[in-house]
Amino acid sequence: MSESPAQALARFAADWESTLRGDRGVPPRLAGYLPDAAAVRLAVLTDLVRVDMRQRWRRAGLEKRVADYRAEFPELGDSPAFADLVCEEFLARNRFRPVDLDSFTREYPEVTTEIRRRFDGEPAVPAPPMLPDGIEIGRRLDDFDLLTDLGGRNGHRMFLARQRSMQRLVAVRVESGVDSDSDTVAQLDHQHIVRVFDQRLIADGSSGKPLRLLYMQYLPGGTAEGVLAHLRAERAAGDSVDGRLLLRAIDAAMEAKGESRPAGSPVRTEIAGFSWPETVAWVGRRLADALEHGQRQGTLHHDIRPVHVLFTAEGVPKLADFALGPVYLSTGPEPNPAETLRYRSPEALAVLLDSTAPAPDTRSDIYSLGLVLWEMLTGTLPFEEPSDSEDAVAGLLARRMAGVPAASLAALPADTPAALRRVLLDCLRPEPSRRWQSGGQLAGQLDLCLDARARDLVDPPPHSLWDRVRGWPVPIAALCVGLPNAMASWYNVRINKSLIVDELSVADQHRFAQVALLNNAITFPLAAVLLLWLARRPLTLSYRLARGHDYGPERLARARSDTLLMAERAVWIPFAMWMIAGIAWPLALQAAGAHLPHNAFWHFFTAQVVCATIALAYPFFLIAVYAMRALYPQLLARGSVGPADRRQLSALARRSNVYLAAAASVPLLGVASMTFVSTADLWLVIVPLRVLSVGGVLAFVVTYWLSRLLEADLRALVRAIPEDAR
Repeated sequence: MSESPAQALARFAADWESTLRGDRGVPPRLAGYLPDAAAVRLAVLTDLVRVDMRQRWRRAGLEKRVADYRAEFPELGDSPAFADLVCEEFLARNRFRPVDLDSFTREYPEVTTEIRRRFDGEPAVPAPPMLPDGIEIGRRLDDFDLLTDLGGRNGHRMFLARQRSMQRLVAVRVESGVDSDSDTVAQLDHQHIVRVFDQRLIADGSSGKPLRLLYMQYLPGGTAEGVLAHLRAERAAGDSVDGRLLLRAIDAAMEAKGESRPAGSPVRTEIAGFSWPETVAWVGRRLADALEHGQRQGTLHHDIRPVHVLFTAEGVPKLADFALGPVYLSTGPEPNPAETLRYRSPEALAVLLDSTAPAPDTRSDIYSLGLVLWEMLTGTLPFEEPSDSEDAVAGLLARRMAGVPAASLAALPADTPAALRRVLLDCLRPEPSRRWQSGGQLAGQLDLCLDARARDLVDPPPHSLWDRVRGWPVPIAALCVGLPNAMASWYNVRINKSLIVDELSVADQHRFAQVALLNNAITFPLAAVLLLWLARRPLTLSYRLARGHDYGPERLARARSDTLLMAERAVWIPFAMWMIAGIAWPLALQAAGAHLPHNAFWHFFTAQVVCATIALAYPFFLIAVYAMRALYPQLLARGSVGPADRRQLSALARRSNVYLAAAASVPLLGVASMTFVSTADLWLVIVPLRVLSVGGVLAFVVTYWLSRLLEADLRALVRAIPEDAR
């Protein structure tokens, strides 16, 4: 490699930035940046490890220890800066959860003395830096005139400022120190994330302390805290609450800043038409989408709470403060420690009590978002605060591990859809494995809550018809298949008896009965076994899901696909059996020595075609409607849906037209089959033909109604699945 060490380091840092932007699939490998010259190889390796380790320890799932680097590059242990690297690892790990010094030094015995010299007797977690005095309204910092104090803490404050060079209003976050992750946040360019334009590092003119200025999109609509204040006030006054409350809260925040509300906004019109639970689902769906984008970029939030949910003038929510600084997990002095703790997940609280507990991941953010949405829905959090005699962290953790109490469930608004109730309860499950696994999953479920038809399909009202029949899939499916086939069998027996059996001799009638017995003894059990085998996933998974079993995304996806094919499989197997019997039965009679009347084969085959069409058309819509209203929604409620599910639902809607055409053709086929009957014998079949014609017309009316019901259900479910869901 001919490039200089400085060029290699610059190229490595640039490739890391490409990884964060999504241009590269995986982080850069160190081996590709090491020079050939032995004299500088170790020094460059040390610098590469330092850069790589800092980037990795800021991103969940990418962490790498110095011991891992040394296993890959044994010469790293000979570096003069090896102890420095180990100490950097100690600081990086402490930033996100405390590490016991004694345990850590046992991992690196060769530098134990140096580690203890640097850290023994010092706090394991560094204290957050403090802003210098004099950072206030009216002051100019670099290119920014500070206009309004928007709040903050001792280590950082947010200001509304005017950027002189661009002549625009921005929100400026002033931070003490330079140890933030703003480079990552700047890459999060998403419609529901507050956009960070850039950062500047300056020295405070009075104190000389380093300051970081993060300037970002200014949103005048206030925060979810303001919305909660309006919600509590209006409920206390006995006022009705709907989507207009959100607009009133935003307008009040804008008025306090001297802003005017926008006119003619379609978004505001949409929000005004929502009920309050729908408004909460609408806001949550967009915040979940923001979490999904951050997760794809390898960035977690770690601090979701109402103050970090901001609104535009139109009412669009945006999530702020994605990993803007180190996550200090100490329980040291904070302006309001209860405020920061009450929105944390059980695993985030557990880390405070046990440094060896698993680190929180994106499911921790989903839990926190669930708490925010629950509070927006009800005005209160679902868990009581710890008493003064309890340890705050232990008390909060104990209540969260016990689950949402019955009193909190009873406090949900009466118009809360069952779907939204289920979605929020799944967000707040104590076990991360039982929550929604990504922001995309949660966004899809909240989308479903916004479609009245789709949410009633997935979560039917308690004690409704579709809620009751969910527990009887096998009997109902058997009835849906069996009843139309029984009607077809009646028609077949009457036609065959009048045109064939009564024309046979006594001996041939006996042979006919034997063949019929053999045929029925084979075809009916065979068809039943095939139907049960092909429907095993929809039937068994729906039964087990209702009893608390959990399944992985791949198995759920196969079950959803099988459920959509269930109706077609249930009709094509009997259809094939009828058609095969139409050929095999006359041949079996001839092989048995029976002498069949003239045209007996055509009479038998055309009757079988009519029966096969009945078996194809009518059960399809009965089973499809039952599957879409009782079985498929249970699988959809487990999440992990995506574009493939949309395509499958749309394809089923298109294919259903074939079965509707088959239902319309039944009376016509019956009349057409009579053209093979002589004029003298027509009176023998006039009764079954009349029954078929009149019954076929009535059955088509019912089938047409079921087809429209099925089409509306399929369209609703397609609407409820986001096009980019994962």
